[in-house]
Amino acid sequence: MSATPSTATPPAAGPASLDVFALAWPMTLKAIILHGTVVIDAYLVSALGETALAAMGLAAAVAGFVLGAILAFSNAMQLRTAQAFGTGDPVFIKSALACGMAISLTVGCVGLAIISLFGGSLIGVMAPTQQVADLAIDYLTVFSLVIVGEAIGQCLSSYFNGCGRTRLPLYSFCLSLPINVITSIVLIHGYFGLPAFGVTGAAMGSAIAVTVQVGFLVVRLWALDGYLRHVAGWRQLSFVATLRRHLAFALPIAVTFFSATFASHVCTLIYARLNLNEFAAMTIIAPWIMVAGTIGMQWAQATGIIVAQLLGQGQREEILDRFLRSAWRGAFVAAGVVAVIFLIVCLSASYLYADLDVETRTVLLSFLPILLVLPFPKGSNAICGNTLRASGDTIYVMHIFVWSQWLFRVPATALAVLYFDVSVFWVLSLLFFEELLKFPVFHRRLLRGDWKRAKIAN
Repeated sequence: MSATPSTATPPAAGPASLDVFALAWPMTLKAIILHGTVVIDAYLVSALGETALAAMGLAAAVAGFVLGAILAFSNAMQLRTAQAFGTGDPVFIKSALACGMAISLTVGCVGLAIISLFGGSLIGVMAPTQQVADLAIDYLTVFSLVIVGEAIGQCLSSYFNGCGRTRLPLYSFCLSLPINVITSIVLIHGYFGLPAFGVTGAAMGSAIAVTVQVGFLVVRLWALDGYLRHVAGWRQLSFVATLRRHLAFALPIAVTFFSATFASHVCTLIYARLNLNEFAAMTIIAPWIMVAGTIGMQWAQATGIIVAQLLGQGQREEILDRFLRSAWRGAFVAAGVVAVIFLIVCLSASYLYADLDVETRTVLLSFLPILLVLPFPKGSNAICGNTLRASGDTIYVMHIFVWSQWLFRVPATALAVLYFDVSVFWVLSLLFFEELLKFPVFHRRLLRGDWKRAKIAN
């Protein structure tokens, strides 16, 4: 049975930006809905009052570290699967799936063990009251089922993305989202004769939803690639050797995502030392930067998937060059769309945030010059990073991200806010300057062309 769909056997001209779009739009929509789900869950729990909302936020913050680790390794799984899928080798494809699942489940189980041992104590220290702590622990206990489900679901989603079937993870999420909302409402408030579980009911709704989501993905995996269970052997001599090779590819990518998340948290804590209006403006714009920026980031990830598939096929350099030029042009279009979204948000601040102080809205509007230019170097750097990762150059990409964050953005933010008390405009500008710092080292490496000659042999 063949494992190679149309994306793995492109015509002589090779794939183009339309092929990237076909992969990117479901990934983008899924990511945007995922961010929106966090807002919906908080809204449902907010009806129970500040205590319940604080408990959910605290528990989610603790669980977020484990979910972040699972997501970090799933991003690596996506590219490794694309490499395997490009080769058309069933043994390689099976190896990528098995290794990715083993790592994801291990990360989830280790995370649950740490939460079990230290989560209660950590929540007890961080919670403002004992009531908040008790509710947070109850929520986290049930939410552990969600962590297990996400360990499986994120791995399968990344596998399907790497195979070019990006609509399947989107379908699974569209199926689970209304189930999450409906069951959470029923279980939180105790409708239809059921007990009112309060904030714990929100965790129950999420657990039910993720079970449905994983079930859908497993059924589709069985229908589309069930033949893999009959494939004998591993990419290396044994499963342990194959797992070690997979981990060597995945770990630098995972470290990059860990570092980015931690650096963002540190910077947010530093932003809290700004005056009230400036901090409020930064708090408002941060989710917009994350959600709107998803458009460019998913375009870059889709580009990386196709590059990995082409390298797995051993395509000629001229096809790789032609595809990347087309994808790069599309990346600038995506950056333009993101810039337009920022423009609309800033110019509509008086309507979107009418209840805020005039000074806060003025600060928000002052961000516009930076927000209009930020998506362009950020999108171009993302194309470089995902292309280099697809070729296996993961350690170099990790160094660029880690050192630009910890030798520039974090210390520069601390100096700007804590010591020099500069305008918040320049504090936000550090995001743009970080991209400029990464720009030459990313592009020089890409233009050198070694990535085109990478051999996906292991």
